[in-house]
Amino acid sequence: MIRILVASLALILFSMPAAAFETRATAAYVIDQTTGTVLLNKDADTPLPPASMSKLMTLYMAFEAIERGKSNGGLDLTERLPVSSHAMSYGGSTMFLDTTDRVVVEDLLRGIIVLSGNDACAVIAEALSPDGTEYGFARLMTQRAQQIGMTNSTFTNSNGWPQAGHRMSMRDLALVANRLISDFPQFYPMFAEREFLFDGRAPQNKANRNPLLGLGIGADGLKTGHTQEAGYGLVGSAKQGDRRVIFVISGLETAAARAQESEAIVNWAFRQFSERSIGKAGKQIAQAPVAMGTAQTVGLELAEDLSVLAPVMGGKDLTGQVIYNGPIHAPITKGDTLAELVIVRDELPEIRVPLVASASVDPGGFMVKITAAALHLIERLNAGPQDAS
Repeated sequence: MIRILVASLALILFSMPAAAFETRATAAYVIDQTTGTVLLNKDADTPLPPASMSKLMTLYMAFEAIERGKSNGGLDLTERLPVSSHAMSYGGSTMFLDTTDRVVVEDLLRGIIVLSGNDACAVIAEALSPDGTEYGFARLMTQRAQQIGMTNSTFTNSNGWPQAGHRMSMRDLALVANRLISDFPQFYPMFAEREFLFDGRAPQNKANRNPLLGLGIGADGLKTGHTQEAGYGLVGSAKQGDRRVIFVISGLETAAARAQESEAIVNWAFRQFSERSIGKAGKQIAQAPVAMGTAQTVGLELAEDLSVLAPVMGGKDLTGQVIYNGPIHAPITKGDTLAELVIVRDELPEIRVPLVASASVDPGGFMVKITAAALHLIERLNAGPQDAS
């Protein structure tokens, strides 16, 4: 039988929900990385042309290749890669590479991150492609994206150049941004670099296009994008104190609108919500009855530290539901997952976290079993013929 307990949690939350952000973007996704709370979802699972924002997937695979090392089919930061005529042929944002160049991998990475180099992406792609072509690498990108949970992404090139079938969802872009930040902290500082002047070439193309860098709001990444079809977009991240927010917007009409919308989202996410601690791992939330054991109840405690994000206005005590299948039969081992804590918040997704046994409970002896059987028989008799049948 599914049982529900209402547990009072030592936390003040807020009775006035935060106002939803009315974004001008055609699609958007905002997540508080620290708590995993989705703050805004507007058509976030619709596959759309991602423009240069899809370069994040190329970077993710390049970083994985560097971690593997050259001896394992990967890359070395100091390795020099040739530039093909195909890579050189790209227009738009480039490093102005030509076929006489052999470019250090680290320079190519900065060329992609800071300069949004379409040619730099193609050079990396051809080096890692199973068949030496950019399209072969794009197929590999699609496969890898699926493996890490990006279910609404398909790639036909390495850089987001407009092409039929090249699509990503806003949620997928946030996912790869999160993976870049979490999996490659040694490379992530590159995304905050404001300028990169490669080999003294094209000084007019040396500045990072991220409009949030340098505004003093904690912004440190990640990638802008723009094509006529996609409009202006940005995969951004900002950290203030211990909190980090990741956001993706697409479909803005101008670069100025993108800058304004991005700054407004960051300010809204940090000012309207705050992180609150419910408890550390081991905090007992409730107790559940035990059947056929040496103890009548067992404590249900947090398996991990738990913090929640809450609006910053108003105030009320937070309650949560503890759901379990009970009574719980012995034996029980300390640390066994026995229940689930469900917290519902206005305007935010519900939280579900496991609760574990705070202590072990051994099976009861002969008298415990006899008593339990007798009590069960009495309950059936008292229930009457219809319920007892």
